[in-house]
Amino acid sequence: MKLYCFAQSGNAYKVANYLNVAGIPWQQEFVDFFAGETRSPKYLAINEMGEVPVMKDGDITLSQSGVILDYLVGKTGYFAPAPNDTSEVLRWVLWDNHKGSSQFGMTRFINNFLAEKHRNADVIAFSMGRCRAALTTLNAHLENRDWMVGNTPTTADFSCSGYLFYDEPFGMERSNYPHIEAWLENIRQLPNWKHPYDLMQGHPLPQN
Repeated sequence: MKLYCFAQSGNAYKVANYLNVAGIPWQQEFVDFFAGETRSPKYLAINEMGEVPVMKDGDITLSQSGVILDYLVGKTGYFAPAPNDTSEVLRWVLWDNHKGSSQFGMTRFINNFLAEKHRNADVIAFSMGRCRAALTTLNAHLENRDWMVGNTPTTADFSCSGYLFYDEPFGMERSNYPHIEAWLENIRQLPNWKHPYDLMQGHPLPQN
């Protein structure tokens, strides 16, 4: 399996982390996002959405992290939920895509990677508020839970945690979310877990 990814992408990390923890052989294809590669005609021919991750498995090409994770569970069986938990896992993957990662990723980008002259303090403050609202929901859900759904890790854990291992500020004052921190530590203890900057290529960014 080949995964198109780069180190700063939490969405790509969701899939890379799953593959690594599951012990599934994979190779990475570095995508130079910060040089504009995802907008190049060559890359758009691979993924018309101009995003990572993309995964190729033989003749199959998939994009969107939730779709890729669902495919991997169906193919390998790793981290499959109990039959009665399937809809609940999907509910949290969809929540993450809409309320979690979409807010965390955008806020982290504009607060850390966007050129300072383009950073708008009001936009950042608004986005951080959205992040904190999502984190409050997640923290409350994880009280008295080791995993997002059921008693074992599922794709809900890989999806909802994707951006939360990064240290760049995006509104997550970690001491305010103890249940999230305990859950992230559970994920860190999974076999073969690696920090995204140790798992994927592209960190640190070149200095101009």
